[in-house]
Amino acid sequence: MKQFIRSFIFICVSIVIFLNCSAVVFAEDETDLKLHARSALLMDADSGRVLYEENGYAVMPMASTTKIMTCILALETDKLDEYVTVSRNAQGQPKVRLGIKEGEAYKLEDLLYSLMLESHNDTAVAIAEFIGGSVEGFAEMMNAKAEELGCENTYFITPNGLDAAKDGKQHSSTAYDMALITAYALENEAFCDLIATTSHTFMEKSGTKQYTVYNKDAFLNMYEGALGVKTGFTNGAGYCFVGAVEQGDARFISVVLACGWPPNKSWKWADTKTLMNYGTQNFFYETFISEKQYGAITVENGIKEQVAVSVRREEIGLLLRAEEQIKIEYELLSEVEAPVEAGQVVGCEMYVLDGKILAEFPIVTVEKVNKITLSYCFVEIVKKFLI
Repeated sequence: MKQFIRSFIFICVSIVIFLNCSAVVFAEDETDLKLHARSALLMDADSGRVLYEENGYAVMPMASTTKIMTCILALETDKLDEYVTVSRNAQGQPKVRLGIKEGEAYKLEDLLYSLMLESHNDTAVAIAEFIGGSVEGFAEMMNAKAEELGCENTYFITPNGLDAAKDGKQHSSTAYDMALITAYALENEAFCDLIATTSHTFMEKSGTKQYTVYNKDAFLNMYEGALGVKTGFTNGAGYCFVGAVEQGDARFISVVLACGWPPNKSWKWADTKTLMNYGTQNFFYETFISEKQYGAITVENGIKEQVAVSVRREEIGLLLRAEEQIKIEYELLSEVEAPVEAGQVVGCEMYVLDGKILAEFPIVTVEKVNKITLSYCFVEIVKKFLI
């Protein structure tokens, strides 16, 4: 009997150990999409959450995906109807180019179609010189915008993405930073309309030359809900592509850098479809809004002992796996010193996933509370005795 009990315990312990070990292996298992790209990333366009990445933070040349930034900076000017005069420097840019000549003039808006649909290097320089005064001046604007958007590893030298070096730095970015820039660009309706345009015809100011440019982004016809965005290639960068897909409320951004060299031109499309399939099959759009009420907090030295608080919240949408759950946490002061202003921030409500804050909203006071002063005390005493 004792032997049977020992054997039974041994079997039970072995099963527990096996299950625990299996659980550990499963928990540590990481998806490997077996991509061609040396750097790749998939992002939730709305929240900025990274859904998948392979070397997604590696600093690399990004070729003509650079033109996403060139385009959005141009769209944010009030000069779309103004004419850009072509310089000798712009005319002399290497292929791929539109073929504009020094002294010719084109409407800025028209040049953006040349820039994004066919990735012309000469129009990129013409745009940069027009907006920034020079290529160098425009690069400063590009870098300032990148910093504003939270890009920590991006350095622009050219507006067209040609391989370049300056002050010991390379023209470079990361898949993550390019996704951030693209997420920002997709908020601009004119940008979205432009990258989805099939073709565009325009004329030089004098009316003597006419061009028609065609969208070379094959991804637009490869995937349901594809928004396109931008291709790129240089000898240093290899094939690159930033893509976007919208299905229902969900928007995905993919980035592949160094995705092969000639003759492997199609790898960037294959990798992009693999990334998008992973996103659309594993993540689902969910909306959240907390209904928690926070009541009131204590006011020190105020004419009222407490002040009511509320949250300036709005509904948020996130791409989540089926098993993932958002936690709603908060930080709130227990007391505040008078005087208190209406709308004064006293805490925050946070939407947390895997220890990362995906969104937060301020908890604020809903009314003003004055501080107790001698004059206030005197008035209150007078009121008491008069009543």
